[in-house]
Amino acid sequence: MRQIILDTETTGLEPSQGHRIIEIGCVEVINRKLTGRHYHQYIRPERNIDEQAIEIHGITPDFLKDKPVFSEIVDEFMAFIDGGQLVIHNAPFDVGFINHELKLHKGNFKAVKDHCSVIDTLVMARQKHPGQKNNLNALCKRYMVDNSQRDLHGALLDAEILADVYLMMTGGQTALSLSDKDTSSGGGQQEEGIQRLSKKFTTPIIRADITEEGAHQQKLQTIHKASGDNCIWLTKS
Repeated sequence: MRQIILDTETTGLEPSQGHRIIEIGCVEVINRKLTGRHYHQYIRPERNIDEQAIEIHGITPDFLKDKPVFSEIVDEFMAFIDGGQLVIHNAPFDVGFINHELKLHKGNFKAVKDHCSVIDTLVMARQKHPGQKNNLNALCKRYMVDNSQRDLHGALLDAEILADVYLMMTGGQTALSLSDKDTSSGGGQQEEGIQRLSKKFTTPIIRADITEEGAHQQKLQTIHKASGDNCIWLTKS
């Protein structure tokens, strides 16, 4: 099954008030594996952005002034999601905005439901965890999904995080897979572990200089004295 985990950022809360999409982020999942394919686009909305919205996503009119308008990216976007199953947190919000943009475009595309099926992970979460917080941050905490980079909302980052949450919420990681080979035996459906998008990080090693080493030793001596000459970092052999 081909699924598209999707998120948007907008100029405000209501398309009926003329608000527009300013960012779309999608990641592709096929048979419970992130494929590494994604769609990401900033969009010039041709209107102002509410200050409250800027506080949430940090996207300003100045940043968007050289970005394409929706009509310039609609063909590529719809080709990416066409025929897939959209997985969205609070789907009526994002689908409502996409439908609004398609209506303004007046092209050959109909409503989202005519191109894709939709799963709402907010509805799913409320059914699984009634009476609890079910926003994306709360679900990350509940399913131990790393969202430490989420200082502000961002469509692509939120789509990647939602992909992890959705996979955990619908089965989780049952085994550590080190290859793409199917190691299952016998019949039945095998649960697939989360396959994160490939990211390469280089962690620098920063060594203390002479001044820092001296300050460290001085601190150890203070601890040693306060503990009755029992600072383990100084007394261990």
